[in-house]
Amino acid sequence: MRNIKIYRRINVKDPVMLAGWPGMGNVALAALDYLRKKMEAINFAEIDISEFSTPDAVVIEGGLAKLPQLPRNLFYYTKHPDLVIFESEAQLGGKAGTILMDEILDLAREFKVRRIYTAAAFPVPMSYREAPRVYGVANQKSLRNLLAHYRVRIMEGGQISGLNGLLLGFAEKRGIEAGCLLATLPSYAINFPNPKASRAIVEVLGRMLNVRVDMGELDLAIKEMDGKMAMIEERIKEIFPLMEKEGEIVDLEKEKVPDYVMKKIEKLFQQAKVDRKKAYLLKEELDRWELYKLYEDRFLDLFKEHQ
Repeated sequence: MRNIKIYRRINVKDPVMLAGWPGMGNVALAALDYLRKKMEAINFAEIDISEFSTPDAVVIEGGLAKLPQLPRNLFYYTKHPDLVIFESEAQLGGKAGTILMDEILDLAREFKVRRIYTAAAFPVPMSYREAPRVYGVANQKSLRNLLAHYRVRIMEGGQISGLNGLLLGFAEKRGIEAGCLLATLPSYAINFPNPKASRAIVEVLGRMLNVRVDMGELDLAIKEMDGKMAMIEERIKEIFPLMEKEGEIVDLEKEKVPDYVMKKIEKLFQQAKVDRKKAYLLKEELDRWELYKLYEDRFLDLFKEHQ
């Protein structure tokens, strides 16, 4: 564990580990972060990624360029139940991602972690009005059966992208049980926070860990986001050949066109963070689809970051 800085020694017995990275709808990280805060978990360690992580852009402030702050990778713990919670601020690919997972699993071995849970989003053609469904996948049959016992639908096929999924495979090589919980969300809204899907993950983890979690703050976030989702669905129905069927939003073509629009907008947002000229292209795209009002706060934040 040469890259792990341990700030305090902890005493946990056969803990469960929860691990999360950013992803679609920020479902996984938001769920773990909410659970961590409500359980008042204590930070005890961090993975230093400075040796194997290279920034992909510089930050410009007042005409001066500087390297951005590297994303943090923090460990927390709780007692009763004994948990180790890992949260990362960014997905890492290639060799850097492999090193990061090895460091996580080294710590899991040292603290005799008996099981690891990650989380992810599962985009499907659905309306925001529908309750999310939680699917599960595991790297061992015993855990797959346990997920089914807790009324988690088993994911029969497909793939899970990013480290939220890859950790299961790396854990299997170490002989550590690991599973991933995936909450459904509207495929057209993968670039928006989805507290409803995060709440579904927290509910399942609460049952499996036998802990009660106050959902009040998540419920408020869901109410606020539902208002925005309603506007998005109305706009999409105006632009694309969609129809409603049994409460679902169905694309009469291939249910993929809305994804293209949202992905293009998200890409322009990422480019605009490092190239201010891209912000004007982004504004044109938002105006073209009459989506500016939905993204207005986020768009204006781009200019605050450059100040």
